Amino acid sequence: MVSKKVRSVVRQKKHRRLRNRISGTSNCPRLAVFRSNNHMYAQIIDDTVGNTLVSASTLEKEVKADLEKTNNVDAAAKLGTVIGKKATDKGIKDVVFDRGGFIYHGKIKALADAAREAGLNF
Repeated sequence: MVSKKVRSVVRQKKHRRLRNRISGTSNCPRLAVFRSNNHMYAQIIDDTVGNTLVSASTLEKEVKADLEKTNNVDAAAKLGTVIGKKATDKGIKDVVFDRGGFIYHGKIKALADAAREAGLNF
């Protein structure tokens, strides 16, 4: 009998395959996205030294104050604009997008589009 694989295990396997192809440098850091059932998190990471340069999440007060819910497409778009503004304030323009094994659809796409509008290039 063939058993169906757990969705989180499949996502983690996709993320490992994705991370074999992309990594962030000091010139072009990695924009890593993670979404849980209740919140979304975004970090800009320099993988050569292992530092997080910029981070934002829907747990932060300034992001959460404008949102009705923290786990929908509107929250993802708001998070994309916040991470984009923080990155441009630090002088980061070009990033590599790490979708974390999630499909590029819905919340992940909304975050990416909002980050592009805020000034990030990827």
